[in-house]
Amino acid sequence: MIEWFTWLQLGVAVLAGLLCLALSLAGRAPNDWSMGAALVVELLLVAQLVVAVVAPAVGNPPTGNLLEFYVYLVSALILVPLAGFWALVERNRWSTVVLGVACLAVAVMVYRMYQIWTVQVA
Repeated sequence: MIEWFTWLQLGVAVLAGLLCLALSLAGRAPNDWSMGAALVVELLLVAQLVVAVVAPAVGNPPTGNLLEFYVYLVSALILVPLAGFWALVERNRWSTVVLGVACLAVAVMVYRMYQIWTVQVA
């Protein structure tokens, strides 16, 4: 993982989650803002997947369990589209809450992926 990219991802996921939660408190159903924020989080996760595949080949191997890292990454990659699908099927303010919680969960997962990649000592 690249440190600055991790912090960028984390910040975007938190901001997207807070935006979705604020929109839900305002009583808004999923709209372009909430779905767009979730889409940006997902695109950054796809970029993280590319980085995670390339990084070990260029001298940036993980210090933790690689399988655990990829389980977190794949789970995060699946979580956001599922929340987005829910938001499109059931268009009410609670769907916006689901989008917000999914984005905040991705933020936590990205931080854990960073810990697995860099902090652990084998």
